[in-house]
Amino acid sequence: MTRLLAIETATTACSAALSVDGHIQERHALAPRQHAALILPMIESLLVEADLQVGQLDAIVFGRGPGSFTGVRIAASVVQGIAFGAGLPVVAVSTLATLALGALQESGEAQVMAALDARMSEVYWGVYRQGEDGLPLLHAEECVAAPGEVLFPQDGRWVGAGSGWDSYGKTLMTRVGERVVRVLPDLEPRARDLVRLGADRFARGMAISAEQALPVYLRDRVVRTG
Repeated sequence: MTRLLAIETATTACSAALSVDGHIQERHALAPRQHAALILPMIESLLVEADLQVGQLDAIVFGRGPGSFTGVRIAASVVQGIAFGAGLPVVAVSTLATLALGALQESGEAQVMAALDARMSEVYWGVYRQGEDGLPLLHAEECVAAPGEVLFPQDGRWVGAGSGWDSYGKTLMTRVGERVVRVLPDLEPRARDLVRLGADRFARGMAISAEQALPVYLRDRVVRTG
């Protein structure tokens, strides 16, 4: 039996999920700037409900970013603290990949252009295709770029997902044209999807030590107001 705890705080949404042998329970809230106050009670609630102690977990999964500077730091800090204290390994998962999995499930399509508002007139950008196991596969390296400069495949049907489409949808649609058949601008990455990606990585031996649980910002300059 595999027990995984997942934490996602990289955007305006805050969520935690617990997977016990594939059965997933989640706590989720759309609560800008309240992540630090909410995430630990969410974790405690999940563990109490499952009658588990932290030391009984196999690993902790976290959304490593990109996303809000503050939000990504909160996830990394919480995970490091718990993992160090309990001697647990950590699984780091891209926030864009988590967003892409949510979009694949909601849309029923097989290809996603995931974009989060990176501020400074830029987006965090990742292009994903659905693999045979239903999980998203990265098509090209994730990046931060101006909406008018993002790179994308020229073929197929695509879903646009994430806050980048809300903030810069007109510019992005000018770029991608008729390739995008649906846009999910309000979709947020959630821990219930993160824990599925984490379980796959954990099963493939991709866990890391607590001190390696570091944020990924995709840019040297970070925005400290997120």
